[in-house]
Amino acid sequence: MNTRSPLLFAASPIGVFDSGIGGLSVLQALRHELPHEHFVYLADSAHAPYGERGDAFVQARTLAIAQYLRAQHGIKALVIACNTATAAAVDLLRAELPDLLLIGVEPAIKPAALSSQTQHVGVMATRGTVESRRFKKLVQEHGQQVQFHVQACDGLARAIEHSTLQEGDVVTTEIAALCRDYTTALGRFGLKTGEMDTLVLGCTHYVFVKDELRVLLGLDVQLIDTGAPVARQTRRLLERAQLLNHPQPAAQIAPRSVQALGASEHLQLITTGSLAALQAAAARWLDLPASCCTVAAMPAVVPSAI
Repeated sequence: MNTRSPLLFAASPIGVFDSGIGGLSVLQALRHELPHEHFVYLADSAHAPYGERGDAFVQARTLAIAQYLRAQHGIKALVIACNTATAAAVDLLRAELPDLLLIGVEPAIKPAALSSQTQHVGVMATRGTVESRRFKKLVQEHGQQVQFHVQACDGLARAIEHSTLQEGDVVTTEIAALCRDYTTALGRFGLKTGEMDTLVLGCTHYVFVKDELRVLLGLDVQLIDTGAPVARQTRRLLERAQLLNHPQPAAQIAPRSVQALGASEHLQLITTGSLAALQAAAARWLDLPASCCTVAAMPAVVPSAI
């Protein structure tokens, strides 16, 4: 029986995890939608990217991370900010941890189908996502009136992951080349009949190369990711479960700056890989201080196959 008070439980953190730094794009949307919540973000960068791993590996890592965040950080909900992990492991997590509030991410196939005017939609995602049953079902469900052009983007998530510590023309050139190769492989983009007027970013890492994609595709093509919808769904589920954290009265908050409060109490970023890489990503994309980041005190080994 749960003996904790609803107030204390509502104040528990929300766990967010990805195979690396890509899920920071989802975390950014979550913080905007839920400014009074506490977050613990885990980047499993020592094993990134998941998109080029097998299902058994991804399932094992996902379960291990969920158990770690629950046991060590007392999370009240878990956002799986990784399309590949959602596709491979969300059903397993629901079976193994039935009382934990779970929110997964999936490529925005439905909203893309509804918004496309040319009825041609491009999808960029990892190989693990595009080959999953969940993804194929999504495309089948929403592909009656819309033609989806799907591209597995091997190496792109890895290049984005590595870019945090490798500033310079070489990294920029590699990412730009991969984006160019994969958008070219998809076909023609534009507003004419038969052209793709919409591109689904089916990996949370790809949000961080929107500028490169925009240069290639132009301003008319809409780029769709899942950050904001996932944040809104998280709010809805927390409200339904009466777990939404409400702001404390001003008299109960210690006299610290808002920045200090947000950094030290509302957010913790953890990595299984390079601390410097996570700190660089947090500073570049979320404007967060290095003090938010730590290395995960969890076993680095892969759990037994499921």
